[in-house]
Amino acid sequence: MHMMIVTTENVPEHKVIEVKGAVFGLTVRARGIGKDIAAALKGLVGGEIHQYTEMLEDARKQSLDRMVKNAQAMGANAIVMVRFDSGEVGQNMSEIVAYGTAVVIEKG
Repeated sequence: MHMMIVTTENVPEHKVIEVKGAVFGLTVRARGIGKDIAAALKGLVGGEIHQYTEMLEDARKQSLDRMVKNAQAMGANAIVMVRFDSGEVGQNMSEIVAYGTAVVIEKG
């Protein structure tokens, strides 16, 4: 099943026929010691820390996938008002949450 995912309240050329409810997908990732060492060294000279960027991109994709699975389980075919949030859990863990409203849309 194709899942339409938008950050807007509405999907162009579609109408919402049923609101299923709030959905979210959450993941928590721990940084490894290798990434911390690489980040510390990079911090001395400045610039992007690619290891952390990759870790957060993977976490974002996983949280989005989990949100979609939740919406599919509710019978939705779209998620509107999608947002991401992040934070730290403990000293070396990051959390990413994707959330939105699961809906059923139809063309028209």
